[in-house]
Amino acid sequence: MTIQPARLSDPAVRAFVSAVNSHDRDGFLALLAPGATMSDDGSDRDLDDWIDREIFSSHGHLDVDNESDGGHTLLARYRNDAWGEMRTRWSFTVDDDGRISRFETGQA
Repeated sequence: MTIQPARLSDPAVRAFVSAVNSHDRDGFLALLAPGATMSDDGSDRDLDDWIDREIFSSHGHLDVDNESDGGHTLLARYRNDAWGEMRTRWSFTVDDDGRISRFETGQA
């Protein structure tokens, strides 16, 4: 059963999922701490290049199936125009100011 983004526990993660699903690149970037980093399948990636390719230019969309770790870890079905749909895990490091300093994703 899918968890609606508005029902996700952590406000930063909730806003992240909402920005991805509404294709709001500016809103997405505003959620990230300065110098934020990310990894995909265990390899660090260039954040700007990755989000453009994997989320915004390819119409990425997250359907969250489960959350854990206080809302900082998600199991979700992720789809985009490049890869279709796959089961993924997302984990987030949220700073004290409520911004995301790192996210990691990969196939689950």
